[in-house]
Amino acid sequence: MNLYPFGKFLVSTIFYPLYRIKVIGKENFPPEGGVLLCTNHIDNLDPPVVGISCPRTVHFMAKEELFKVPILKTILPKVNAFPVKRGMSDREAFRTALKLLRSGNVVGMFPEGTRSKTGELGKGLAGAGFFALKGDADVMPCAIIGPYKPFRALRVVYGKPIAMAPYRERKASAEEVTEVIMNEIRALLEQHK
Repeated sequence: MNLYPFGKFLVSTIFYPLYRIKVIGKENFPPEGGVLLCTNHIDNLDPPVVGISCPRTVHFMAKEELFKVPILKTILPKVNAFPVKRGMSDREAFRTALKLLRSGNVVGMFPEGTRSKTGELGKGLAGAGFFALKGDADVMPCAIIGPYKPFRALRVVYGKPIAMAPYRERKASAEEVTEVIMNEIRALLEQHK
């Protein structure tokens, strides 16, 4: 049973007024086709906030450890999350993500691989570039601009999609593409801070 629509409704009714969420650039989001949604990571609440602000259903990669927490291991698969082992090559997660992207779905990931302790944008991992190149999808950069404090404005900013075809054609490296993605996220953070 998929709980995504119910979860989105429930979280929206709480989070929008609590964090005064403002969504910018939603019109930039491709209405169809595979999209790799890449965003900065400043808080544990980032996935639900992106999930409720995105105009399409998002399938999030979530660290494997979360699927071992009693209540989360039941809920996460029902809200379209799938596990990824951090710090190593996880073939199952790669296959799942690529299959979703090639089927025209939205896959959400945090290229930094972990939350930023300072709120500053960290270094992106090559996995983001790998999925962007192999997934037959464009990349949607997204910036979450906090803080997560009740009744203080929280912004979710969607940039313009990054077409991956030119990078695939010239066989760009995963590292180069990750850098392009991170630069786009950085630009959104700078523009809207």
